[in-house]
Amino acid sequence: MLEQKLDNLKQRIVELKRVVVAFSGGVDSTFLLKICLDALGRDHVLAVTAHSEAISEKEFMESQGLANLLNAKQIIIQSEELNIPGISDNPPERCYFCKRELFNKFIAVARDEGYYFVVEGSNFSDAEDFRPGMVAIQELGIISPLKEVGLTKDEIRKASKEMGLPTWNKPSYACLFSRFPYGEKITREKLKRVSQAEDFLRDLGFYQFRVRSHGDLARIEVLPEEIKRFFEQSLRDTITKALRKLGFTYITLDMAGYRTGSMNEELKEEDRAVWKN
Repeated sequence: MLEQKLDNLKQRIVELKRVVVAFSGGVDSTFLLKICLDALGRDHVLAVTAHSEAISEKEFMESQGLANLLNAKQIIIQSEELNIPGISDNPPERCYFCKRELFNKFIAVARDEGYYFVVEGSNFSDAEDFRPGMVAIQELGIISPLKEVGLTKDEIRKASKEMGLPTWNKPSYACLFSRFPYGEKITREKLKRVSQAEDFLRDLGFYQFRVRSHGDLARIEVLPEEIKRFFEQSLRDTITKALRKLGFTYITLDMAGYRTGSMNEELKEEDRAVWKN
């Protein structure tokens, strides 16, 4: 089944002829970029990456390294989401407005550089969560080929490993705005604080995690199998000291562990239904 999906994906990409790939350097967009390069050739593919306040500097630098590794042409654009009216207030529909702003910039690059379509890396597994940004992507006519052919996250990781892509086991990432509860004012200082806190946990060897920011409280989510590491007093002291230095007053561990979209758990079903795609 995976082989058939990959064949369908390559055929779909060939139909598009010249594409801009919305490239973040994550598992999905790296896989998609590689497929596009193999199917169309370097001259017909352009990776466009946003230098954004919502993405850590480490992720941004990694995207450039991966583009070089794949020998892809890459253009960097600036994306300042906090300048979009209402975004800093962090409403539930925030992602819709962010994606509209960002992908309109990708469309402009495609038009100016002579490419026919913009493609992005959402996969079939993404349909399981509350994602108003997907509505904006569909409205703008952006193509999501991985989702179209039914490729799941696990299948993309498996195929990436077989292709020798270094991102096959890269942790899932999401924009830093997702670290804040809806309605909490987001500032550049808060984004930097969360990014630095997550960099610190990454340096301690945690694999998949989030630092959710609730005012002056940091709620740490780690994989269930890594929760036992917090039984060590020295580790707790080290994390507490570092995060307090960044400006958090209280540091807590979420006993439910890491899960995607945990900030969406507070949403009512009617809120989700409005943005169901």
